[in-house]
Amino acid sequence: MLAQSHTALITTPHPDATRAGLAILRAGGNAIEAALAAVAMLCVIYPHMTGLGGDACWLLARDGREPLGILGIGQAAAVRPSAVGHAMRGPAAASTTAGAVDSWRLAHRLSGESWAGTLDWPALLGPAIARAQEGYTVSQSQAFWYKTHRHALDPQPGFKDTFERPDQPCEAGCRQTQDALAATLTHIAEHGPRSFYEGPLAKRLAAGLRAAGSVVTGADLEATRATYVTPLAVSYRDGEAFNLPPPTQGVTALQILRLLNRFEIPRARGDDTRFYVLLIEAIKAALADRNRFVADPAFTPVPVSAMLGDTALAGADTGTGTAASHTEHATLPGDTVWIGVRDPAGGCVSLIQSLFFDFGSGVVVGDTGVLWHNRGVAFSPIADHPNAWAPGKRPLHTLSPALYCKNGRVRAIYGSQGGDGQPQALAHILTRLVDFGLDPLTALARPRIHVGPTFLDSRKGIKIESDVDIAAIRDLQQFGYPIEIVSALNPGTGQAGAITINASGSLLLGAHDPRSEGLCLGL
Repeated sequence: MLAQSHTALITTPHPDATRAGLAILRAGGNAIEAALAAVAMLCVIYPHMTGLGGDACWLLARDGREPLGILGIGQAAAVRPSAVGHAMRGPAAASTTAGAVDSWRLAHRLSGESWAGTLDWPALLGPAIARAQEGYTVSQSQAFWYKTHRHALDPQPGFKDTFERPDQPCEAGCRQTQDALAATLTHIAEHGPRSFYEGPLAKRLAAGLRAAGSVVTGADLEATRATYVTPLAVSYRDGEAFNLPPPTQGVTALQILRLLNRFEIPRARGDDTRFYVLLIEAIKAALADRNRFVADPAFTPVPVSAMLGDTALAGADTGTGTAASHTEHATLPGDTVWIGVRDPAGGCVSLIQSLFFDFGSGVVVGDTGVLWHNRGVAFSPIADHPNAWAPGKRPLHTLSPALYCKNGRVRAIYGSQGGDGQPQALAHILTRLVDFGLDPLTALARPRIHVGPTFLDSRKGIKIESDVDIAAIRDLQQFGYPIEIVSALNPGTGQAGAITINASGSLLLGAHDPRSEGLCLGL
Protein backbone atom coordinates (compact mmCIF):
# COMPACT_ATOMS: atom_id res chain seq x y z
CA MET A 1 0.00 0.00 0.00
CA LEU A 2 1.25 3.48 -0.92
CA ALA A 3 0.64 5.92 1.93
CA GLN A 4 0.21 9.63 1.32
CA SER A 5 0.16 12.58 3.68
CA HIS A 6 0.71 16.32 3.73
CA THR A 7 2.12 16.30 7.27
CA ALA A 8 3.64 13.08 8.62
CA LEU A 9 4.37 9.43 7.79
CA ILE A 10 5.81 6.45 9.65
CA THR A 11 6.81 3.08 8.21
CA THR A 12 7.93 -0.04 10.14
CA PRO A 13 8.09 -3.80 9.47
CA HIS A 14 5.03 -4.56 11.63
CA PRO A 15 1.61 -2.85 11.45
CA ASP A 16 1.22 -2.65 15.25
CA ALA A 17 4.58 -0.89 15.60
CA THR A 18 3.56 1.55 12.88
CA ARG A 19 0.33 2.25 14.76
CA ALA A 20 2.21 2.77 18.02
CA GLY A 21 4.41 5.39 16.38
CA LEU A 22 1.46 6.99 14.62
CA ALA A 23 -0.32 7.38 17.97
CA ILE A 24 2.64 9.40 19.22
CA LEU A 25 2.51 11.65 16.13
CA ARG A 26 -1.23 12.13 16.63
CA ALA A 27 -0.57 13.14 20.24
CA GLY A 28 1.80 15.87 19.05
CA GLY A 29 5.02 13.94 19.41
CA ASN A 30 7.94 14.37 17.06
CA ALA A 31 9.64 11.86 14.76
CA ILE A 32 12.19 10.77 17.38
CA GLU A 33 9.47 10.11 19.94
CA ALA A 34 7.42 8.18 17.38
CA ALA A 35 10.45 6.09 16.44
CA LEU A 36 11.17 5.30 20.10
CA ALA A 37 7.62 4.12 20.72
CA ALA A 38 7.65 2.05 17.53
CA VAL A 39 11.00 0.37 18.17
CA ALA A 40 10.06 -0.42 21.78
CA MET A 41 6.91 -2.09 20.46
CA LEU A 42 9.00 -4.08 17.97
CA CYS A 43 11.18 -5.34 20.84
CA VAL A 44 8.03 -7.05 22.13
CA ILE A 45 6.09 -8.11 19.03
CA TYR A 46 8.99 -8.76 16.63
CA PRO A 47 11.47 -10.31 19.09
CA HIS A 48 13.34 -12.38 16.50
CA MET A 49 14.48 -9.25 14.68
CA THR A 50 15.20 -6.75 17.42
CA GLY A 51 15.37 -6.29 21.17
CA LEU A 52 16.84 -4.47 24.13
CA GLY A 53 19.87 -6.76 23.98
CA GLY A 54 20.99 -5.52 20.55
CA ASP A 55 22.48 -2.49 18.81
CA ALA A 56 20.91 0.50 17.05
CA CYS A 57 22.01 3.19 14.59
CA TRP A 58 20.18 6.43 13.81
CA LEU A 59 20.23 9.14 11.15
CA LEU A 60 18.32 12.27 12.14
CA ALA A 61 17.68 15.43 10.15
CA ARG A 62 15.57 18.55 10.01
CA ASP A 63 15.41 20.86 7.01
CA GLY A 64 18.14 23.48 7.05
CA ARG A 65 20.31 21.55 9.51
CA GLU A 66 23.06 19.07 8.85
CA PRO A 67 22.04 15.45 9.52
CA LEU A 68 23.27 13.87 12.74
CA GLY A 69 24.03 10.23 13.47
CA ILE A 70 23.90 8.09 16.60
CA LEU A 71 25.95 4.92 16.90
CA GLY A 72 24.51 2.63 19.56
CA ILE A 73 27.06 -0.15 19.06
CA GLY A 74 28.21 -2.31 21.94
CA GLN A 75 31.89 -3.13 22.42
CA ALA A 76 33.73 -6.39 22.92
CA ALA A 77 34.02 -7.62 26.47
CA ALA A 78 37.27 -7.04 28.35
CA VAL A 79 37.81 -10.80 28.47
CA ARG A 80 38.22 -12.66 25.20
CA PRO A 81 35.76 -15.54 24.64
CA SER A 82 37.36 -18.86 23.82
CA ALA A 83 35.39 -19.33 20.60
CA VAL A 84 35.81 -16.03 18.71
CA GLY A 85 34.72 -16.49 15.12
CA HIS A 86 33.40 -20.01 15.69
CA ALA A 87 30.34 -19.97 17.97
CA MET A 88 27.38 -18.57 16.04
CA ARG A 89 24.84 -19.00 18.86
CA GLY A 90 24.87 -19.39 22.61
CA PRO A 91 26.81 -17.75 25.44
CA ALA A 92 30.13 -17.67 23.56
CA ALA A 93 28.45 -15.66 20.79
CA ALA A 94 27.08 -13.17 23.35
CA SER A 95 30.48 -11.51 23.57
CA THR A 96 29.71 -7.81 23.01
CA THR A 97 27.60 -5.40 25.00
CA ALA A 98 24.31 -4.02 23.69
CA GLY A 99 24.18 -0.37 22.62
CA ALA A 100 20.57 0.03 21.54
CA VAL A 101 19.10 1.25 24.83
CA ASP A 102 21.83 3.86 25.28
CA SER A 103 21.14 5.08 21.74
CA TRP A 104 17.57 5.64 22.90
CA ARG A 105 18.97 7.89 25.63
CA LEU A 106 20.86 10.08 23.15
CA ALA A 107 17.93 10.25 20.74
CA HIS A 108 15.54 11.24 23.54
CA ARG A 109 17.97 13.88 24.76
CA LEU A 110 18.17 15.37 21.27
CA SER A 111 14.38 15.28 21.06
CA GLY A 112 14.04 17.40 24.19
CA GLU A 113 16.94 19.76 23.51
CA SER A 114 16.46 20.46 19.79
CA TRP A 115 13.19 18.98 18.51
CA ALA A 116 10.75 20.42 21.11
CA GLY A 117 10.05 16.95 22.47
CA THR A 118 8.02 16.70 25.66
CA LEU A 119 7.10 13.02 26.08
CA ASP A 120 8.67 11.09 28.94
CA TRP A 121 9.75 7.46 29.04
CA PRO A 122 6.51 6.10 30.57
CA ALA A 123 4.56 7.64 27.70
CA LEU A 124 6.93 6.26 25.06
CA LEU A 125 7.38 2.77 26.49
CA GLY A 126 3.92 2.34 28.00
CA PRO A 127 2.27 0.79 24.90
CA ALA A 128 5.08 -1.78 24.55
CA ILE A 129 4.88 -2.64 28.24
CA ALA A 130 1.13 -3.18 27.99
CA ARG A 131 1.54 -5.39 24.92
CA ALA A 132 4.19 -7.51 26.63
CA GLN A 133 1.86 -8.02 29.61
CA GLU A 134 -1.36 -8.55 27.66
CA GLY A 135 0.16 -10.60 24.86
CA TYR A 136 0.79 -10.30 21.15
CA THR A 137 0.08 -12.50 18.15
CA VAL A 138 3.10 -14.39 16.80
CA SER A 139 3.84 -13.13 13.30
CA GLN A 140 4.48 -15.30 10.26
CA SER A 141 8.07 -14.03 10.30
CA GLN A 142 8.73 -14.97 13.93
CA ALA A 143 7.26 -18.43 13.40
CA PHE A 144 9.27 -18.99 10.22
CA TRP A 145 12.60 -18.08 11.77
CA TYR A 146 11.96 -20.08 14.91
CA LYS A 147 11.06 -23.15 12.85
CA THR A 148 14.15 -22.64 10.68
CA HIS A 149 16.62 -22.43 13.57
CA ARG A 150 14.86 -24.07 16.52
CA HIS A 151 17.51 -26.79 16.87
CA ALA A 152 20.16 -24.12 17.47
CA LEU A 153 17.91 -21.93 19.62
CA ASP A 154 16.05 -24.32 21.93
CA PRO A 155 19.18 -25.39 23.88
CA GLN A 156 20.16 -21.81 24.71
CA PRO A 157 19.67 -20.51 28.27
CA GLY A 158 16.14 -19.22 28.85
CA PHE A 159 15.03 -19.47 25.24
CA LYS A 160 12.32 -22.15 25.34
CA ASP A 161 10.91 -20.78 28.58
CA THR A 162 10.44 -17.44 26.83
CA PHE A 163 9.43 -18.28 23.26
CA GLU A 164 8.28 -21.92 23.15
CA ARG A 165 6.22 -22.58 26.27
CA PRO A 166 3.70 -25.44 26.08
CA ASP A 167 0.79 -23.02 26.51
CA GLN A 168 2.29 -20.37 24.21
CA PRO A 169 3.93 -22.07 21.21
CA CYS A 170 5.94 -20.09 18.67
CA GLU A 171 3.45 -20.64 15.88
CA ALA A 172 1.90 -17.99 13.66
CA GLY A 173 -1.36 -16.73 15.09
CA CYS A 174 -0.69 -17.97 18.63
CA ARG A 175 -0.62 -15.62 21.58
CA GLN A 176 2.54 -14.94 23.60
CA THR A 177 3.21 -12.78 26.65
CA GLN A 178 6.55 -11.56 27.96
CA ASP A 179 6.11 -10.63 31.62
CA ALA A 180 9.84 -10.49 32.39
CA LEU A 181 10.49 -8.18 29.45
CA ALA A 182 7.55 -6.02 30.54
CA ALA A 183 9.15 -5.66 33.97
CA THR A 184 12.49 -4.67 32.40
CA LEU A 185 10.83 -2.09 30.16
CA THR A 186 8.95 -0.74 33.18
CA HIS A 187 12.22 -0.35 35.07
CA ILE A 188 13.73 1.57 32.14
CA ALA A 189 10.62 3.75 31.90
CA GLU A 190 10.89 4.61 35.60
CA HIS A 191 14.68 4.99 35.90
CA GLY A 192 15.82 5.90 32.38
CA PRO A 193 17.95 4.09 29.79
CA ARG A 194 21.19 4.20 31.79
CA SER A 195 19.55 1.83 34.27
CA PHE A 196 20.19 -0.86 31.67
CA TYR A 197 23.93 -0.32 32.22
CA GLU A 198 24.23 0.86 35.83
CA GLY A 199 22.29 -0.03 38.98
CA PRO A 200 20.07 -2.95 40.02
CA LEU A 201 18.84 -3.91 36.54
CA ALA A 202 22.37 -3.84 35.15
CA LYS A 203 23.53 -6.08 38.01
CA ARG A 204 20.78 -8.58 37.17
CA LEU A 205 21.77 -8.50 33.52
CA ALA A 206 25.42 -9.06 34.40
CA ALA A 207 24.52 -11.92 36.73
CA GLY A 208 22.33 -13.51 34.07
CA LEU A 209 25.04 -13.22 31.43
CA ARG A 210 27.60 -14.72 33.81
CA ALA A 211 25.28 -17.60 34.73
CA ALA A 212 24.68 -18.33 31.05
CA GLY A 213 28.42 -18.45 30.34
CA SER A 214 28.91 -15.11 28.56
CA VAL A 215 32.13 -13.14 29.10
CA VAL A 216 30.23 -9.80 29.26
CA THR A 217 30.47 -8.34 32.78
CA GLY A 218 28.86 -5.53 34.73
CA ALA A 219 31.97 -3.40 34.11
CA ASP A 220 31.56 -3.97 30.37
CA LEU A 221 27.93 -2.84 30.55
CA GLU A 222 28.83 0.27 32.54
CA ALA A 223 31.48 1.19 29.94
CA THR A 224 28.94 1.05 27.08
CA ARG A 225 28.18 4.45 25.55
CA ALA A 226 26.30 5.42 22.41
CA THR A 227 27.84 8.36 20.55
CA TYR A 228 26.73 11.20 18.33
CA VAL A 229 28.60 11.13 15.01
CA THR A 230 28.82 13.18 11.84
CA PRO A 231 27.34 11.17 8.97
CA LEU A 232 29.21 10.52 5.74
CA ALA A 233 27.87 11.98 2.51
CA VAL A 234 28.45 11.58 -1.22
CA SER A 235 26.99 13.42 -4.18
CA TYR A 236 24.43 11.42 -6.11
CA ARG A 237 22.94 13.08 -9.19
CA ASP A 238 21.76 16.52 -8.01
CA GLY A 239 21.58 15.65 -4.31
CA GLU A 240 23.52 14.13 -1.44
CA ALA A 241 23.20 10.64 0.03
CA PHE A 242 23.94 10.26 3.75
CA ASN A 243 24.88 7.24 5.82
CA LEU A 244 26.93 6.41 8.91
CA PRO A 245 30.72 6.14 9.31
CA PRO A 246 32.74 3.04 10.31
CA PRO A 247 32.53 0.68 11.99
CA THR A 248 29.21 0.51 10.08
CA GLN A 249 29.01 -0.44 6.43
CA GLY A 250 27.40 2.93 5.71
CA VAL A 251 30.58 3.73 3.78
CA THR A 252 29.86 0.66 1.64
CA ALA A 253 26.35 1.84 0.80
CA LEU A 254 27.74 5.23 -0.20
CA GLN A 255 30.61 3.71 -2.17
CA ILE A 256 28.13 1.84 -4.36
CA LEU A 257 26.34 5.13 -5.09
CA ARG A 258 29.63 6.93 -5.69
CA LEU A 259 30.58 4.36 -8.31
CA LEU A 260 27.14 4.41 -9.94
CA ASN A 261 27.22 8.20 -10.08
CA ARG A 262 29.99 7.97 -12.68
CA PHE A 263 27.51 6.51 -15.17
CA GLU A 264 24.25 7.71 -16.64
CA ILE A 265 21.21 5.53 -15.90
CA PRO A 266 18.61 6.77 -18.41
CA ARG A 267 15.10 6.58 -17.03
CA ALA A 268 13.65 5.51 -20.37
CA ARG A 269 15.79 2.35 -20.48
CA GLY A 270 14.53 1.07 -17.17
CA ASP A 271 16.04 -1.99 -15.55
CA ASP A 272 18.05 -3.14 -18.54
CA THR A 273 21.23 -5.19 -18.80
CA ARG A 274 23.52 -2.19 -18.46
CA PHE A 275 21.82 -1.12 -15.23
CA TYR A 276 22.32 -4.54 -13.66
CA VAL A 277 25.93 -4.81 -14.79
CA LEU A 278 26.72 -1.43 -13.27
CA LEU A 279 24.96 -2.40 -10.06
CA ILE A 280 26.63 -5.81 -9.79
CA GLU A 281 30.12 -4.46 -10.34
CA ALA A 282 29.65 -1.54 -7.95
CA ILE A 283 28.34 -3.90 -5.24
CA LYS A 284 31.21 -6.34 -5.71
CA ALA A 285 33.81 -3.59 -5.51
CA ALA A 286 32.28 -1.96 -2.45
CA LEU A 287 31.88 -5.23 -0.54
CA ALA A 288 35.49 -6.17 -1.33
CA ASP A 289 36.69 -2.85 0.10
CA ARG A 290 34.44 -3.26 3.13
CA ASN A 291 35.84 -6.67 3.95
CA ARG A 292 39.39 -5.41 3.56
CA PHE A 293 39.22 -2.09 5.41
CA VAL A 294 36.12 -1.44 7.54
CA ALA A 295 36.66 -1.83 11.28
CA ASP A 296 36.46 0.22 14.47
CA PRO A 297 38.30 3.47 13.63
CA ALA A 298 39.26 3.85 17.30
CA PHE A 299 41.56 0.87 16.77
CA THR A 300 42.47 0.97 13.06
CA PRO A 301 42.40 3.87 10.57
CA VAL A 302 39.79 3.31 7.85
CA PRO A 303 40.56 4.93 4.44
CA VAL A 304 37.09 6.45 4.11
CA SER A 305 38.14 9.27 1.74
CA ALA A 306 39.82 6.82 -0.60
CA MET A 307 36.88 4.44 -0.45
CA LEU A 308 34.54 7.26 -1.44
CA GLY A 309 36.84 8.41 -4.25
CA ASP A 310 36.33 7.81 -7.94
CA THR A 311 37.50 4.19 -8.01
CA ALA A 312 37.14 1.20 -5.76
CA LEU A 313 40.35 0.32 -3.94
CA ALA A 314 39.78 -3.34 -4.74
CA GLY A 315 39.83 -2.46 -8.43
CA ALA A 316 36.64 -4.13 -9.67
CA ASP A 317 35.74 -3.15 -13.23
CA THR A 318 32.59 -1.06 -13.16
CA GLY A 319 31.07 -0.46 -16.50
CA THR A 320 31.82 -2.83 -19.37
CA GLY A 321 30.20 -6.08 -18.32
CA THR A 322 32.20 -7.92 -20.98
CA ALA A 323 33.52 -10.38 -18.42
CA ALA A 324 32.37 -11.32 -14.97
CA SER A 325 34.99 -10.94 -12.28
CA HIS A 326 35.12 -12.89 -9.04
CA THR A 327 31.85 -12.58 -7.09
CA GLU A 328 32.76 -14.13 -3.76
CA HIS A 329 33.28 -12.10 -0.60
CA ALA A 330 33.14 -12.63 3.13
CA THR A 331 29.48 -12.44 4.03
CA LEU A 332 27.64 -10.97 6.99
CA PRO A 333 24.09 -12.19 7.63
CA GLY A 334 21.72 -9.90 9.44
CA ASP A 335 18.13 -9.73 10.58
CA THR A 336 16.93 -6.40 11.81
CA VAL A 337 14.21 -3.76 11.72
CA TRP A 338 14.22 -0.42 9.92
CA ILE A 339 11.93 2.46 10.90
CA GLY A 340 11.39 5.66 8.94
CA VAL A 341 9.50 8.70 10.26
CA ARG A 342 8.80 12.23 9.08
CA ASP A 343 6.89 14.53 11.44
CA PRO A 344 4.81 17.68 10.78
CA ALA A 345 7.73 19.97 11.73
CA GLY A 346 9.98 18.35 9.13
CA GLY A 347 11.91 16.12 11.53
CA CYS A 348 13.15 12.94 9.86
CA VAL A 349 14.37 9.69 11.41
CA SER A 350 16.01 6.72 9.76
CA LEU A 351 16.57 4.06 12.44
CA ILE A 352 17.88 0.50 12.37
CA GLN A 353 17.97 -1.77 15.40
CA SER A 354 19.17 -5.37 15.38
CA LEU A 355 20.02 -8.62 17.15
CA PHE A 356 22.29 -9.54 14.18
CA PHE A 357 21.06 -13.13 13.50
CA ASP A 358 17.38 -13.88 13.92
CA PHE A 359 16.90 -14.27 17.71
CA GLY A 360 20.56 -13.19 18.15
CA SER A 361 22.62 -15.48 20.35
CA GLY A 362 19.46 -17.19 21.58
CA VAL A 363 20.42 -16.39 25.19
CA VAL A 364 17.64 -14.86 27.29
CA VAL A 365 19.44 -13.16 30.15
CA GLY A 366 18.47 -14.36 33.62
CA ASP A 367 15.07 -13.17 34.78
CA THR A 368 15.08 -9.99 32.64
CA GLY A 369 13.40 -11.31 29.48
CA VAL A 370 16.19 -9.67 27.45
CA LEU A 371 17.35 -11.63 24.42
CA TRP A 372 21.05 -10.92 23.81
CA HIS A 373 22.51 -10.38 20.36
CA ASN A 374 25.48 -12.16 18.76
CA ARG A 375 27.14 -9.21 17.04
CA GLY A 376 30.55 -10.40 18.19
CA VAL A 377 30.29 -13.03 15.45
CA ALA A 378 31.02 -10.22 12.98
CA PHE A 379 34.64 -9.93 14.16
CA SER A 380 37.13 -11.47 11.76
CA PRO A 381 38.74 -14.74 12.94
CA ILE A 382 42.00 -13.62 11.27
CA ALA A 383 44.27 -12.36 14.04
CA ASP A 384 45.92 -9.49 12.13
CA HIS A 385 42.80 -8.34 10.28
CA PRO A 386 41.66 -4.74 11.01
CA ASN A 387 38.35 -6.21 12.19
CA ALA A 388 39.90 -8.81 14.50
CA TRP A 389 38.56 -9.08 18.05
CA ALA A 390 40.09 -6.88 20.76
CA PRO A 391 38.87 -5.85 24.22
CA GLY A 392 36.59 -2.80 24.03
CA LYS A 393 36.47 -2.88 20.23
CA ARG A 394 33.30 -2.53 18.16
CA PRO A 395 32.86 -5.04 15.31
CA LEU A 396 32.26 -4.28 11.66
CA HIS A 397 28.57 -3.45 11.68
CA THR A 398 25.94 -4.03 9.02
CA LEU A 399 23.50 -1.36 10.26
CA SER A 400 23.30 1.47 7.73
CA PRO A 401 20.23 3.76 7.80
CA ALA A 402 20.00 6.20 4.89
CA LEU A 403 18.81 9.67 3.93
CA TYR A 404 18.85 11.61 0.65
CA CYS A 405 18.82 15.42 0.57
CA LYS A 406 18.63 18.18 -2.02
CA ASN A 407 19.43 21.82 -1.31
CA GLY A 408 19.47 21.21 2.43
CA ARG A 409 16.07 19.50 2.51
CA VAL A 410 15.42 15.83 3.13
CA ARG A 411 13.87 14.26 0.06
CA ALA A 412 14.02 10.56 0.95
CA ILE A 413 14.22 8.46 4.12
CA TYR A 414 15.00 4.83 3.37
CA GLY A 415 16.53 1.67 4.77
CA SER A 416 16.45 -2.11 4.81
CA GLN A 417 17.34 -5.19 6.84
CA GLY A 418 19.50 -7.97 5.51
CA GLY A 419 23.20 -7.89 6.42
CA ASP A 420 25.15 -7.78 3.16
CA GLY A 421 21.85 -7.03 1.46
CA GLN A 422 21.43 -3.67 3.19
CA PRO A 423 23.77 -1.60 0.96
CA GLN A 424 22.54 -3.52 -2.07
CA ALA A 425 18.88 -2.82 -1.32
CA LEU A 426 19.69 0.84 -0.59
CA ALA A 427 21.24 1.21 -4.05
CA HIS A 428 18.18 -0.37 -5.67
CA ILE A 429 15.84 1.95 -3.79
CA LEU A 430 17.65 5.22 -4.43
CA THR A 431 18.27 4.56 -8.12
CA ARG A 432 14.58 3.77 -8.60
CA LEU A 433 13.54 6.88 -6.68
CA VAL A 434 16.05 9.30 -8.23
CA ASP A 435 17.05 7.93 -11.62
CA PHE A 436 13.73 6.32 -12.56
CA GLY A 437 11.47 8.82 -10.75
CA LEU A 438 9.31 6.13 -9.17
CA ASP A 439 7.08 6.46 -6.12
CA PRO A 440 8.19 4.53 -2.99
CA LEU A 441 5.89 1.53 -3.42
CA THR A 442 6.77 1.03 -7.07
CA ALA A 443 10.47 1.51 -6.31
CA LEU A 444 10.33 -1.09 -3.54
CA ALA A 445 8.37 -3.57 -5.65
CA ARG A 446 10.72 -3.48 -8.66
CA PRO A 447 12.92 -6.57 -9.11
CA ARG A 448 16.27 -6.78 -7.36
CA ILE A 449 19.53 -8.61 -7.70
CA HIS A 450 21.64 -9.75 -4.77
CA VAL A 451 25.37 -10.46 -4.95
CA GLY A 452 26.46 -13.36 -2.74
CA PRO A 453 24.62 -15.33 -0.05
CA THR A 454 21.49 -13.82 1.46
CA PHE A 455 20.31 -14.11 5.04
CA LEU A 456 17.90 -16.77 3.76
CA ASP A 457 20.51 -19.05 2.21
CA SER A 458 24.27 -19.57 1.95
CA ARG A 459 24.52 -20.13 -1.80
CA LYS A 460 27.02 -17.96 -3.60
CA GLY A 461 26.66 -16.30 -6.97
CA ILE A 462 24.10 -13.66 -7.97
CA LYS A 463 20.43 -14.01 -7.11
CA ILE A 464 18.08 -12.31 -9.53
CA GLU A 465 14.34 -12.08 -9.02
CA SER A 466 12.29 -13.82 -11.69
CA ASP A 467 10.42 -10.70 -12.80
CA VAL A 468 13.60 -9.15 -14.20
CA ASP A 469 13.34 -8.85 -17.97
CA ILE A 470 14.26 -12.22 -19.47
CA ALA A 471 16.54 -10.58 -22.04
CA ALA A 472 18.59 -8.99 -19.23
CA ILE A 473 18.88 -12.35 -17.46
CA ARG A 474 20.12 -14.02 -20.64
CA ASP A 475 22.62 -11.22 -21.27
CA LEU A 476 24.02 -11.51 -17.74
CA GLN A 477 24.40 -15.27 -18.12
CA GLN A 478 26.19 -14.80 -21.44
CA PHE A 479 28.59 -12.35 -19.77
CA GLY A 480 29.55 -15.17 -17.43
CA TYR A 481 27.79 -14.08 -14.25
CA PRO A 482 26.76 -17.02 -12.02
CA ILE A 483 23.03 -16.28 -12.06
CA GLU A 484 20.46 -17.98 -9.85
CA ILE A 485 16.85 -17.04 -10.53
CA VAL A 486 14.75 -16.69 -7.35
CA SER A 487 11.10 -15.88 -6.88
CA ALA A 488 9.74 -12.41 -7.51
CA LEU A 489 9.48 -10.25 -4.38
CA ASN A 490 11.93 -12.60 -2.66
CA PRO A 491 12.42 -11.66 1.02
CA GLY A 492 16.10 -12.58 0.75
CA THR A 493 16.76 -9.50 -1.40
CA GLY A 494 15.84 -7.22 1.51
CA GLN A 495 12.76 -6.02 3.33
CA ALA A 496 12.98 -2.29 2.99
CA GLY A 497 10.98 0.87 3.44
CA ALA A 498 10.99 4.39 2.02
CA ILE A 499 9.42 7.80 2.47
CA THR A 500 9.78 10.59 -0.08
CA ILE A 501 9.11 14.31 0.42
CA ASN A 502 8.55 16.70 -2.47
CA ALA A 503 10.60 19.88 -2.91
CA SER A 504 8.18 22.09 -0.97
CA GLY A 505 7.65 19.53 1.80
CA SER A 506 3.91 19.51 1.14
CA LEU A 507 3.51 15.94 -0.15
CA LEU A 508 4.82 12.80 1.51
CA LEU A 509 4.65 9.33 -0.04
CA GLY A 510 5.72 6.18 1.75
CA ALA A 511 5.57 2.41 1.74
CA HIS A 512 7.03 -0.70 3.30
CA ASP A 513 8.38 -3.50 1.17
CA PRO A 514 5.79 -5.86 -0.35
CA ARG A 515 8.35 -8.58 0.53
CA SER A 516 7.59 -7.92 4.21
CA GLU A 517 4.78 -7.71 6.76
CA GLY A 518 5.35 -3.97 7.20
CA LEU A 519 3.04 -0.99 6.89
CA CYS A 520 3.32 2.75 6.27
CA LEU A 521 0.69 5.13 7.69
CA GLY A 522 0.28 8.89 7.85
CA LEU A 523 -1.56 11.65 9.63
